[in-house]
Amino acid sequence: MSEIQRPGALYQQVAAAIREAILSGEFAPESLLPSEAQLMARYGVSRPTVRNAIAALRAEGLIDVRHGKGSFVRTSGHPVLTIERRISRTAEGKFVMPNGDIWQETEQPSTYRTRTTKETGRLLQLGEEEALFGCDRLLVDPSTGTRAMHRTLIPFEVAEAVPLLGKEPCKPPAAIYRLLTQAGHELSWTETVRAHMPLPDQRTALQLPDATPILHVARVAHDADERPVFLEELRFGADRAELAYRITADKQPTPRTRA
Repeated sequence: MSEIQRPGALYQQVAAAIREAILSGEFAPESLLPSEAQLMARYGVSRPTVRNAIAALRAEGLIDVRHGKGSFVRTSGHPVLTIERRISRTAEGKFVMPNGDIWQETEQPSTYRTRTTKETGRLLQLGEEEALFGCDRLLVDPSTGTRAMHRTLIPFEVAEAVPLLGKEPCKPPAAIYRLLTQAGHELSWTETVRAHMPLPDQRTALQLPDATPILHVARVAHDADERPVFLEELRFGADRAELAYRITADKQPTPRTRA
């Protein structure tokens, strides 16, 4: 029996002892933790104390409770999927993006009309309640089971200038980029990535274990005047995938000489 002799609530002491056993490798990643009865005997505590300790470690993301199977140590290994964030353009004017063919739609895309929120308005440089066309997709990578929520948003003003976007706003991003360039837009892109804990519907859709944050990737297409014309959002579990970027050095502008 391991004796608990530390300050703090008893369940916190037990949680700290189990945490040390996990971090030291005694309880290996993906392994089944000892049963409640075994942990009670090991630390000389009651069942409620063990359950509270397990709940605390579950909230930390160190263990995953699988109903009917027990508590398992979560892995901290390398994500199973690398998502490359790159855009290429062919000689024929088509846009190609890596990983574009790995995703499969798990259900029919949902097309709708919506309005900007504080966040999407900031990204699109629009006020709140501005009209948008939206398209939501739930994607899965069949080789790893990684799920992703994908959303595209097109301002009404842009769709009015490119009529086919208003008629078919749920086209894939590569097709939308081509329509925009055919309409005379010279595109450039900015992308931001942030992490946050999922909302309940996001956690369900992405099938996330406890205490798992999601990565939210927002890519904005701009025209030659730096005006945002299209927003693409991707959300997925931070434990399942990582992002990869190709970075090149920009050329310095040529200094102007006075005549």
